[in-house]
Amino acid sequence: MIPIADESPKGYIPFVNYVFIVLNILLFLLWQKQTVDFYMMYGLVPSHFLRAPLQPQNYLNVFTSMFMHGGWMHLLGNMLYLWIFGDNIEYTVGHIRYFFFYLTVGSAAAFSQVLAYPASAVPMVGASGAISGVLGAYLIKYPRNKISILFFFIIIIKVVRIPAAIVLSLWFAFQLINGYINFHPGSAEGVAWFAHVGGFIAGLILIKLFEKYPKR
Repeated sequence: MIPIADESPKGYIPFVNYVFIVLNILLFLLWQKQTVDFYMMYGLVPSHFLRAPLQPQNYLNVFTSMFMHGGWMHLLGNMLYLWIFGDNIEYTVGHIRYFFFYLTVGSAAAFSQVLAYPASAVPMVGASGAISGVLGAYLIKYPRNKISILFFFIIIIKVVRIPAAIVLSLWFAFQLINGYINFHPGSAEGVAWFAHVGGFIAGLILIKLFEKYPKR
């Protein structure tokens, strides 16, 4: 199942969300090198972070890792989710708050992965932790929105519309189950499941803090 659209606010331009999408793509094309040394230098490595928690480079890597990806499919999948869900959250909290919300939940996601795999020497990269926070916020603010899902079953391809509460709850359950199944202390191969879980929970909790309220 692949989400392809949602109910977006009409007449609103989520330019911060657009900037994040463009920035991810440009950095992947123009800055990121597909080498082990580059990933180790700018990705977030849990064991490095905890070994030198006061090292400024480690905190810089929390943010640089959010704009790095492991390949085209990783990048395009993340940008699809950000395109679909990010505009609603920017509309909810406003442009400036959305900028800080995104970086905050992304940081929470990164630290969740560090705590889950403190001995790991595998660099974490990708925007999915921050996007998970956006999904958590979306579940709180727009649970009844219909999400258009591209559904595949053998030779059948169909678009179905499902409430966001169901789509995002299933998504989160999938992250929890896979995190549990693939949890091996000292390693962090493949998908950073706990970054997704941590980011999602941070979005659930922090959206009320970042939400803008009408003046009285």
